[in-house]
Amino acid sequence: MRFTSLLVAGALASTLLFSPNTVQAQKVKSAPFSYVPEQSDDRYNQRVVRKTIPLPGSGFIILAHKSATEYAVERYDAELKRQWSTPLPVTAEQVVEGFTTSGSQVLVAVYQKNGTTQTLSALAIDLSNGQKSALKKITETGARDRRPGIAFSPDGTKLVAWRYLTRNTQIKSISASVFDEKLTKLKDRTYDFSDQGAFFSTTVHVGNDGAQYVTLVSDEMKKLTVRRYRNDNNDIKVMSVSVGGTFGGKVVNVFDSRFALQPDNVLYAAAICNERISGLYHSLKVVKFDFSDDGDMKFAPEFNFTPEYLAETNKATASTAKRLEDVYLTDLFLTPEKQLVVVGEKKYEEGGDNSPGHSQELHLFGYNEFLSPAWHSIVAKDQVAPATEGFSSIGYRAALFGSDLQFVTWEKLKGKSDLYMRRVNVQTGVVQPPKGLGLNVAADQNPSYVKDFTAWLDAKTIVGVSRPNKKSAALMLNKIAVK
Repeated sequence: MRFTSLLVAGALASTLLFSPNTVQAQKVKSAPFSYVPEQSDDRYNQRVVRKTIPLPGSGFIILAHKSATEYAVERYDAELKRQWSTPLPVTAEQVVEGFTTSGSQVLVAVYQKNGTTQTLSALAIDLSNGQKSALKKITETGARDRRPGIAFSPDGTKLVAWRYLTRNTQIKSISASVFDEKLTKLKDRTYDFSDQGAFFSTTVHVGNDGAQYVTLVSDEMKKLTVRRYRNDNNDIKVMSVSVGGTFGGKVVNVFDSRFALQPDNVLYAAAICNERISGLYHSLKVVKFDFSDDGDMKFAPEFNFTPEYLAETNKATASTAKRLEDVYLTDLFLTPEKQLVVVGEKKYEEGGDNSPGHSQELHLFGYNEFLSPAWHSIVAKDQVAPATEGFSSIGYRAALFGSDLQFVTWEKLKGKSDLYMRRVNVQTGVVQPPKGLGLNVAADQNPSYVKDFTAWLDAKTIVGVSRPNKKSAALMLNKIAVK
């Protein structure tokens, strides 16, 4: 495996109020780790972005790409001792599409395309011993059709696989199948979109109870809609709200959106709206869709992207930008007290195709339990990756523990390439300065492993993969205790 230099710029951060101090951390354990960079035709959308999944009180599971013809699912205990490793052979036509765990199993989805068909299949792996089931086909469509999709429930016990039915490239309906964690089919459903116009986007979510939530951005990208389909009856519950329209003579529609289904089947949606003609960012809108028996929608007051907000952004990032742009929604976090944090990240290419990818500041928006805007913060960072990496090696990992929201990024600050942690108080929006975790991460080509394998075992324990320096050929799996 050959590596060349990856430059991660830290000049902006060093001019701001942040100083990259070393966090009080101790690398308590390291173990050798094997990984081969993955090749993908899509440099911007990773199919499996989280390859380490913590297990409650009992270590973690890893999905590792071992060679061009094999993945492996591996279980480790909390002290990095590997308990079992299950190989997953793949052909040149196959790629891992999904990866999750439930209380007793790991579920892996595999996508395959050949000259005539596209297929999604899945297999289950027993968490206790690593024994795997046979690969089972869960949906299939034509080679020229849209790529089929898959989603897992929050607890990993249900999955839904679907294919798009189109006419002249326009989506007319979705044919879906719902499965439990043993890959037993629970329901076949068809979601009909004959009532929609010619321009909309849609995807499917599945709840812990197997109910499906079909989300739509419709009405010429002005409306957010959620349809709930249950498995025990044919009733369809629909909630819909307009977030775009004509304001001051200017047409405003949805530029980017993100939906997050919670374990209690409450679904939160956030949308960045912009002016259709000029592309100027207009506002952030947040909606709560509550599908409980007495539930309803709640629409948060919009957050306007005013000239004052642009000035705040420029001050925080030492920039002179004339407009807000290239900010996309990346996460929604909900505390046990129902406080919500919406995260946006600036991502763009320096030029056209085959240009370096940039991942810059984070835009954080906090809402209280009544869905009223409480605070906002702009977190400066500056990461660069080569064109071959797209955005897969840069960005962030985040985890929420109570009101403590922790972000980890791989950056080079004041000449030191490391994993850096920033902590955000969800109640106040106060962001602590970045602090290095002390891994001395080497600046490599194809370093997606740095982000992909970073995960929290608990609020004070992080695991991740790194290469300590360029002279070292070996990757290391690390466990870090943060004091």
